[in-house]
Amino acid sequence: MAEDEVATRAPESDAQGSVVPGDTPAQGGASMGVRPQPALGLSLPLTRLLRNTVSPIDHPVSHPIVWKHYVPQLRIEKAATGSPTGEISKIADVDVYITKPSDYPHLPSKLLLFLSSGTGIHSKNNQLQADKFASEGFVVVMPDQYVWFAGDSLQKNATDTNTTPDSNPSMIEKVKMGLADTAKSFMIDMWLARQSQEKVLPLLHKVIEGAKDEFADAVANGDGIYAVGYCFGARYVLLLGSELPDTVAKGQAVKDEEQGVIKTAPQIKTGAIAHGTSITKEDIEGLKVPVTMACTENDQLFPDDVRAEGQKFLVDSGMEHEIQVFPGVPHGFAVVGEYDDSKIMEAQRAAFDQMLSWLKSH
Repeated sequence: MAEDEVATRAPESDAQGSVVPGDTPAQGGASMGVRPQPALGLSLPLTRLLRNTVSPIDHPVSHPIVWKHYVPQLRIEKAATGSPTGEISKIADVDVYITKPSDYPHLPSKLLLFLSSGTGIHSKNNQLQADKFASEGFVVVMPDQYVWFAGDSLQKNATDTNTTPDSNPSMIEKVKMGLADTAKSFMIDMWLARQSQEKVLPLLHKVIEGAKDEFADAVANGDGIYAVGYCFGARYVLLLGSELPDTVAKGQAVKDEEQGVIKTAPQIKTGAIAHGTSITKEDIEGLKVPVTMACTENDQLFPDDVRAEGQKFLVDSGMEHEIQVFPGVPHGFAVVGEYDDSKIMEAQRAAFDQMLSWLKSH
């Protein structure tokens, strides 16, 4: 499968099962670029398996049970259609996808920071999603949050698994599938360990400062920076909308809180997020700007109890917010992609309208 096809497939299509080298033609898909080394203490056959085993989804999950079962087993009819209108460029020496309204700069626009899922800025799905906001009057900057290991995104750590699992696998196949699940879990654990707050926040701050200079007119027109975030990127929208200790914002640990901590002001004026990943109650409680959330019901990556506790805090504290929960849809539904289920497509459109309406009203 070509790289564009991988990039435009709905994320849930990757949850179809395991691919072990030699099992199916799907192994000929785009390489994910994970290169585990024997120095890690792995046997050579396992390192080969890790290099060729696919990641079933474009969202990070560290627990293998969650990994296998957190989304429905959905099939899709076709990839998302259309061609991206933006371009890959650099801001503050960080790769970014930039897309603008067709009439910019002749007509005023607003600056929107787009924080993507783990598939990153080279995912056609993410690019098309960013283009949708650009067509609504926003200059959109989508930074590569995963660049410190040569473009380290889950887009580059997965291949196609568009195959139907054998309903009655042999014992050997079961063993191979078990090894593949272990290998995939290992890869995601490695990926998650590298995407730490201490690494991501300083990178985002660099991009924000650079974007303020490059698109000063859009920042001024919007009286600040707007932000949207999907999956992994959603949590960082919340953090950018919080008052963080200066050291944390710069990627450092707070050494002595008793000496007093200088806090940085929120970097965005409002945020809109969809199906967040790894969000904690504390992330929500730190918010200082209005936010809207499009959530998935029974989402193991953003559990209902965490969302409920966070919402209670927002209500009690009087923080302006909006939370809409979409039942019967998978994690990742709000990103551009074609699904067989019309209910998911309707929810996808509704989530975009929700987020867009929030941004325009603020």
